[in-house]
Amino acid sequence: MSDDKVRHTGGCACGAIRYRIDEEPLASGICHCRTCRKVASATTLPFVTFPARTLVYEQGKPRAFASSKGVVRTFCGACGSPISYQNDADPALIDMMTVGLDEPDAYRPTFHVWTSEKVAWDVICDELPAYPRGRT
Repeated sequence: MSDDKVRHTGGCACGAIRYRIDEEPLASGICHCRTCRKVASATTLPFVTFPARTLVYEQGKPRAFASSKGVVRTFCGACGSPISYQNDADPALIDMMTVGLDEPDAYRPTFHVWTSEKVAWDVICDELPAYPRGRT
């Protein structure tokens, strides 16, 4: 690998899972859907979308489950950290959880999705575009 190649790295809270992605991110957002809230035990789940083709697990292997029809999420089987989200509607893309990346500040969100499912007391305090469902 040359020194000028893009590399994004991350992992779970306990260190059992480590991964890298060697492509630029395509999007960065914040999801408010009920399933993301449940998976993260938080009001929102920020994510960064990457081309799935260069995702490499360098240490450990996440566990997977189908959270809804056509959706597979991964997490660390040791500490429970959410790792990724992938939808059969576009298998070439993978959403990695922003805070699992080693440099989460580098991936500033640019939109909100599934705001129709957000908890009522969670106030969106920015001027980013907000979509009641997905962006498409």
